[in-house]
Parts: sequence; C-alpha cells; structure tokens
Amino acid sequence: MSGRSERTTPSDGGEAAIDVEGLELVYGDGTRAVDGVDMRVPRGEFFGFLGPNGAGKTTTIKVLATLLSPTDGEVRVNGFDVRTAARKVRASIGYMPQETSVDEELTARENIRFACESYGVPRGEHADRVADLLDLVDLADVADKRAEEFSGGMKKRLDAATALVHRPPLVFLDEPTTGLDPKARNRLWDYFERINDRGTTIFLTTQYLEEADQLCDRLSVILDGEIVAEGSPAELKRRVDGEILDVQVEGGETERERAATVAREFPAFGDVTVSVDDEGVSVTAETARKHGTDLLVALRDDGITVTGFDVRAPTLDDVFLAITGEELSADPDADSEMHETEGVVG
Repeated sequence: MSGRSERTTPSDGGEAAIDVEGLELVYGDGTRAVDGVDMRVPRGEFFGFLGPNGAGKTTTIKVLATLLSPTDGEVRVNGFDVRTAARKVRASIGYMPQETSVDEELTARENIRFACESYGVPRGEHADRVADLLDLVDLADVADKRAEEFSGGMKKRLDAATALVHRPPLVFLDEPTTGLDPKARNRLWDYFERINDRGTTIFLTTQYLEEADQLCDRLSVILDGEIVAEGSPAELKRRVDGEILDVQVEGGETERERAATVAREFPAFGDVTVSVDDEGVSVTAETARKHGTDLLVALRDDGITVTGFDVRAPTLDDVFLAITGEELSADPDADSEMHETEGVVG
C-alpha cells in the first residue's frame, strides 16, 4: 500500500464535493443526533469521519446520501442541495452501507449488470463497464459464479463495484470493512486507494483507526453530534504531547490500578496522562522515553511485577482516546446508530 503520505492532498479551491453548514438533525423523540456540524470536503479527497457508536456518524452520512432529511442547516453534495435536488444528489453518488446488498442468487457479472440497469447506464456501455469493474475489484476470475459462493470479503468488493457502475464522482463508504479478516480488509484498502487515485472523492466512516491512518488525507472526529477535532492523521497525532510508554504488569485489576497510581504520582513525568487497559497501563508524557526505566524501578519498589514494556509514538487510537475519553469499538454488533429508523422532526 502506498500510504497517504506519498499523495498530494486535493486542493480546496473550487466547488467542494461536500459542503455543510450548521447541519442539525433532531429525531421524533427529541434526541439531537447531529448538532451544528460544519464540513467541507474538496473534490478528490479521501476523507475520514470518526466517532464512537451513537456519536452521529451514520446519521450524518444518511443525510448526505439523502436517506434522512436534515432538521436545519445547509447541505450540498456535488453542488446539489439535499432537500431540493435529492434525485440529482443520488444520481451523482455511490453508497456502500454497512451491510452488503448484493443478490446472492446472481453471479458477480449479473449483479453489476443489474446495477447498470438500475442506475441508467446506457445499454451499449454495459459490457465494458462490467468488465472494467470486475477487473478493478479483482473478481474477473469468478465473474460467472453466484455470489452465494463468495467469502465476506468478495461480497464486500462486489458491493463496492455495484456502487460505482454509474461512475459517481463521490462514494460514501459506511464502515465497509467491519467484520472482515485482515487479508480481506487489506484487499479492500487497495481497491479504495485505486478508485481514489482515479479521482473519486471518498467519504469513509470506520471503526478501524489503522484504516483511517493509512487511507485518509484528512479526518474529522464527531462526538455527541458535534465535530470536536479535524486535520490530517499526522496533525491529529501531534495533538498528543510526548510519547507513549506501555507497561504490562502481573496480576489483576487491583495491580493495574496500583501501577496507574504510581505512574500518576511519578515526579519525573510532570504533566502526564495515564490509562489502564487489560494488560497494564499506558503513560503519555513528554519525558516518557527519558524516564521510562525510572518508572519501572519505581513500580518494582512498590512491589509491582512488570512483565513487559514499550515506548512508542502516538497512534490515532491514542488521539481518539485523548479527544473523546473512550476507545473506538470495532465490534460489528455495535455499529448501528441509535434511532436510525425513527422519524425526523423538521
């Protein structure tokens, strides 16, 4: 994989693929799912949208895809207003939801051909369009096999191909790799990079922060319906001051909490952030590398047995924890946004 660092971030000049000002969405029970979101995504950008479950990610993406109507605010997608030109918006986007929508009774070729007909692709272009997409998602060798024989990763790639038959300039990917094994996930990453390199704007929501780090030019983090951070992955990681010292300790929760107390009170670290996980503690401090071994001695002197340690640079996981106060779950059973089937006020 090439990685985003080797690419030039798209220019913000001209008309944006997505332009949102003051987006609000209130559900029928009074729940404010999205509260004053502003967002601009330049054409050609690979944009990531992150947040914990229930933060407003899926609600926002459904407004952008015209599946939900906003309560307030201005929302334009590919230059079209989502309220007054919803049909034009839908014709200009591709949408890959969390659950695959391929017809398992049809072959890969038949699924894509059916999508061509549904999106109004001229009949004379069907054969070339189908062949091109089968090749792009690496399914040409199994084009005439029924989708029911495919693995989960193959179905995801076929689903992505059907979202691209009309060559939309913008594609929404709502947690497209949740539940896939690492090999299948990496193959989809490569595919998404290829279509982005072709000029397609991509709007991605994901529970995998490594995925966002590898693929996205820029990220926004939403919490309780509001954007709380945005920037490139590198810019967001610089928001975490210092380095991370991960320390594994022997024993259960009591020992881990004791280790956390020692780390918080350790004078050499100064301004420090300490979190507890299932194996030990993670200490974020500007002097983590310089005084890490001193902390290990302090833990030993306090009767705590250290079984492993490592000093590393911050990751997006650390950024997310620092911004939101919680880790991002990749549990496929926890992906759905609250209230997503309820009516909207407005």
